[in-house]
Amino acid sequence: MCRQSPTICLVKVPARQHGTAIGLAERLRSLADPRRRRGRRHPFVSVVLIAASAVLAGARSYAAIGQWAASAPQHTLARLGARTVGALGVRVAPSKATIRRVLTLACPGGPAELTGADLSGTDTVAVDGKSARGSRIGEMPAAHLLAAMTSDGQTVTQLRVPDKTNEITCFAALLEPYDLTGVTVTADALHTQREHARFLVEKKQGPLPARCQGQPARTAPPATVIAVEER
Repeated sequence: MCRQSPTICLVKVPARQHGTAIGLAERLRSLADPRRRRGRRHPFVSVVLIAASAVLAGARSYAAIGQWAASAPQHTLARLGARTVGALGVRVAPSKATIRRVLTLACPGGPAELTGADLSGTDTVAVDGKSARGSRIGEMPAAHLLAAMTSDGQTVTQLRVPDKTNEITCFAALLEPYDLTGVTVTADALHTQREHARFLVEKKQGPLPARCQGQPARTAPPATVIAVEER
């Protein structure tokens, strides 16, 4: 699912059809490479896998990710699909700048759709937004992501909020692809909007009455709860 600024493009990828038998690399290959064809040197999937491996190893910044990639042994780079150069096929890791550029361009919703949790059996979903640390480049503001998470902290999906708007305009787009029947949706006070309540109650077909802070409760045949978290 492509969900990146400046517009929200809800093009569904076959995320839930992969199942658990298919590895992460195979899932990532279904995502579109956001770079132009000219000038590509490192495979998109390899860059994402190297960055993910570095984060799992403890990297918490682009500088640390770049250092991990530069010091990774050849057999590790081979498993992660790093490009080869020369007659000997030496594996070359992407630079910090390349990793940052690719991750900045990559749609945040795609990996979330491919690796996120399934809503099956979930009775609560929390919607929350955060600005991505280290995503500000020059005059460009930091990327603000809106995500839906299960009660145990697993991300279901996320999208990037367009730079000239806010989370309110992205709420319905975030949850639209999912069946929320019987699911309690929680969000902060920013989302106490009549349109949000109407979207959950009338369109998502839940079984309970809906109530938003500052607005009277009402009972309707179809309703999904939207609980509002105070901050």
